[in-house]
Amino acid sequence: MTESVISVRQREPIRVAVVDDQELFRRGLVMLLSVEDDIEVVGEASDGYEAAEIAASLVPDVVLLDVRMPKRTGIEACAAIKEVAPSANIIMLTVSDEEADLYEAIKSGASGYLLKDASIDQVAQAVRLVADGQSLISPSMAAKLLEEFKLIASAGSKPDSIAPRLTQRELDVLKLVARGLNNKDIATDLFISENTVKNHVRNILEKLQLHSRMEAVMYAVRAKLLDLT
Repeated sequence: MTESVISVRQREPIRVAVVDDQELFRRGLVMLLSVEDDIEVVGEASDGYEAAEIAASLVPDVVLLDVRMPKRTGIEACAAIKEVAPSANIIMLTVSDEEADLYEAIKSGASGYLLKDASIDQVAQAVRLVADGQSLISPSMAAKLLEEFKLIASAGSKPDSIAPRLTQRELDVLKLVARGLNNKDIATDLFISENTVKNHVRNILEKLQLHSRMEAVMYAVRAKLLDLT
């Protein structure tokens, strides 16, 4: 492949679908994201059923998805979207700061969780991060998720003796992912490069046969591979 082809592909915009039952909010978000040079809004929907339909037909890179919607909740839609478009990265964008909604969203395959008081710059950056395979959770929600992980880790089950072995460095990376850090912050904390972080995450996902880093954290916590104390 020539450099010119690679550079053209690198400049392709991130294809985004916006799903929210509140038309004013949805249209406003579409307009604001559309001015970003590297983001293209390819579709929008007003409920969870439409969300799965446009995900299947358009296969967007990122779906911005509300949690509380009529007909089908965002959590249910998240799981449905991952079935019909596994490559789509999902960010929950919601007013809900309930730990249960956050945890269920992550279980259903969401890569990000932002509250609706986030700025448009924060939303756009979240789109870029999850499109790059990273996770993004509002700092206040990340703290709640970490507490949820600790509760799971403290349950009485034994470590999974047949779980794939992760290196200590891979576990170090996962522990920081669990705390809501992105690749840049993880690299700084561990004194390694961002590319090295990406390599570790890729190796972790290959070993665990999973698709997202948050799934990997949940697996590692349940299998008693990860110490979050």
